[in-house]
Amino acid sequence: MGLEGAVRLGFKRQLAEVEDPTEREALFEKLVGHLYEKGRALEAASQLELDAVIDPAETRAHVLRARAAAGSSRPGSGRFVDTW
Repeated sequence: MGLEGAVRLGFKRQLAEVEDPTEREALFEKLVGHLYEKGRALEAASQLELDAVIDPAETRAHVLRARAAAGSSRPGSGRFVDTW
């Protein structure tokens, strides 16, 4: 469910209390905007005490560095095929 759907369900009573459709839409947009602000990755990281937020473009480099730092525990060629 997107943020819009979450606002429609979570704030259903508050939105229904506003009789004027223009005011109701303004309240809806305000609530959605507030959730978008709170939902950004950096905001979530600061409030949830995450160690880092990785840019998706840099994910591969981070994974490869972590794998190299951990070393290989598998004997053989080091190649692995996940059959799942």
